[in-house]
Amino acid sequence: MIFKLTCKLFIGLVFIACVACEKDNPDRPANPLNGKTSAIFNPDKSYGSVTDIDGNEYKTIVIGNQTWMAENLRTTRYRNGEYIPNVLDNEEWAALTSGAYCTYNNTSSLDTIATYGLLYNWYAVADERKIAPKGWRVPTINDWDILINQLGGDTIASYKMKEVGDLHWDDLSESDNSSGFTALPGGRRYLDKNSNKLGYYGDWWAMPEYNETSAGFLFLFCWDSTVSRGINYKKNGYSVRCIKN
Repeated sequence: MIFKLTCKLFIGLVFIACVACEKDNPDRPANPLNGKTSAIFNPDKSYGSVTDIDGNEYKTIVIGNQTWMAENLRTTRYRNGEYIPNVLDNEEWAALTSGAYCTYNNTSSLDTIATYGLLYNWYAVADERKIAPKGWRVPTINDWDILINQLGGDTIASYKMKEVGDLHWDDLSESDNSSGFTALPGGRRYLDKNSNKLGYYGDWWAMPEYNETSAGFLFLFCWDSTVSRGINYKKNGYSVRCIKN
């Protein structure tokens, strides 16, 4: 199968230029996505930071005994430096049994990518080359459960996790982002269909797999305080939030 890679998109060109000589040139240009997010973080929280292999810088937040990324993952490479294919075609995406990512509706907008991150299929998050920065990992269902319980349980935790206001969430008025998690509705890519639900749903993968074709994920809805868990196709494209080891 021949994949359509990001070299034809602006983001791919920028990353190739900026990170190809990462090991040999510590003075390479800064990642063009840094500073572009329009996410509204909690001004009363103290955020840390972590940087991935592409040079993306993420805010991090301590919640209870856990440390989470406060932004969605947007790396285009595994931890060992190998590129994750960016698959543009819907039919190709639906046929995959290996790792891939996409941007929402294949956008090349730096602001959109910086704000919402990338959408990955489950094969990418489970790949042995590791998608998370060193010292971090993709969360398990148990990790998510600990977070949710820390924030008061399934029926209320969503409001404490979501970004405040309706700049990104559709008609959201009751969230307070008191946790600092700053959850955003990055939408999803569903099998052979184009990306959808931006502004309505935030979906994040969880480890481990459920069965040969399905895996667990966590999702938040714009008009609901409930945190929901589900099982769906590994071929879907969801956001990723990493947790510190």
